[in-house]
Amino acid sequence: MEISTLAMYHCLAFVWYFFVAYSITHVRTEERPSEVFLYGGQWKYLTVLNLVLQAVFYGVSFLADVLRLIKKLRCAKCVISSRDLLFSVLAFPVSTFVSISFWTLYTYNRELVYPKSLDGVIPLWLNHAMHTAVLPFAVLEILATPHRYPAKKKGLILLGFVSFLYISWRFNSNTGLQAERQVNPPLQAKQSLHEC
Repeated sequence: MEISTLAMYHCLAFVWYFFVAYSITHVRTEERPSEVFLYGGQWKYLTVLNLVLQAVFYGVSFLADVLRLIKKLRCAKCVISSRDLLFSVLAFPVSTFVSISFWTLYTYNRELVYPKSLDGVIPLWLNHAMHTAVLPFAVLEILATPHRYPAKKKGLILLGFVSFLYISWRFNSNTGLQAERQVNPPLQAKQSLHEC
C-alpha cells in the first residue's frame, strides 16, 4: 500500500479511536449505574484501556508514516520499531482478546459483562465501536502494514508483564474486590476465597 494511503488510514483510525475513547469517558455520570462504575471507575475495564491503547498505536503509526513521507528515515526507523513492538505485543492481542471474550461472555450470559442497566446509558453504536470494530481494525492493520515482530520470548514476556500489571491492579485491593463483587459475579468466588 502507498505510504500516503497508509498515512490517511492511520490518521482516520487515530481520530476514530480518539473519538470513541472521548465518547465513553464522557457518558453522563448521572445516568451511569453506580454498581458498574465503583472502584476504579471506567478505567478498570480492559475495553476502555484498549480504546486508549488503540488511539496511541494509530497515533504512532501515523507519525511513522508522516516521517517516511518527509524522508526523515533515521527518526522513522525508531518510530517504526516502536510501532511494530506496540502492535505485536499489545494492540493486536488486547483488541483480539477484548472482542472475542466480550462477545463470548455476552452470548453466554450478558449480565457477566454488559448488564441490561447499561443499555440506556451506552448507545448501541458505542458498544459495537468498543467491542466489535476493534477486531476488524486489527486484522486490517495486519493486511495493510508490514510489521517486524519481536522474538517470541521477548513478545510473550512483555505481554505477560503488562497482563500481570493489569490483573494486579484489578485484584489486589480488598476494597476493589468488594466493589468488583457487585459488578462481576465470577469474582465472587475470589472474594470468598480471600475472606477465608
